Amino acid sequence: MNQDLSILHLVLNASAVVQAVMLLLMGVSIASWAAIFRKLFSLKKVKGQNEEFEREFWSGASLNDLFSAATKRASHCGPMERIFASGMREYQKLRERRITDAGTLMDGARRAMRASFQREMDVVETHLSFLASVGSVSPYVGLFGTVWGIMHAFVGLAALTQVTLATVAPGIAEALVATAIGLFAAIPAVVAYNRFARDIDRIAIRLETFIEEFSNILQRNVSAQSASGH
Repeated sequence: MNQDLSILHLVLNASAVVQAVMLLLMGVSIASWAAIFRKLFSLKKVKGQNEEFEREFWSGASLNDLFSAATKRASHCGPMERIFASGMREYQKLRERRITDAGTLMDGARRAMRASFQREMDVVETHLSFLASVGSVSPYVGLFGTVWGIMHAFVGLAALTQVTLATVAPGIAEALVATAIGLFAAIPAVVAYNRFARDIDRIAIRLETFIEEFSNILQRNVSAQSASGH
């Protein structure tokens, strides 16, 4: 009986629809794990890049030197450095146009940084919706396979004159494997989604805090230049 009810035996002897559901769920599970590891490494990289730039930013280096370095390594720098570069680029463009109004300068730099912030967050949140979909849909797909398998099993039992637990068990067990695979795909996706969503919220808060701090620094520079001009 144990031999007949092994997982491999149940999968191989399931109906075509249940096997298709199992195959779909296994494919989704593999894709989910790939997305989890990819997101894990990418978030770790983003955190490291942000921390490295933040140390450089507060080390006392001039804004022009930081902007020059950020421009040279634009394709390799982190979100915080790209946001800084966007703000500095807009600020310098406005200064080159002989705009001296503090409000105009700060508004332009802030808008540039907010636009860059939105682009960076879109990149950081890539694949997060996929994990959410896997976590919410996989159990229902597995349940569909189970319901179909149970229906198929009972249709087959209708032709029998005597039904025992031994005749019912294999069909029911085959169907329940689909639900098990659905949960196997869903649970890691839900756990990973919650973890990544929390990490991304922290990254967003850190970037927004940096935007405010950098805006204050630019505001002081504008005020100092205005005072020296007068």
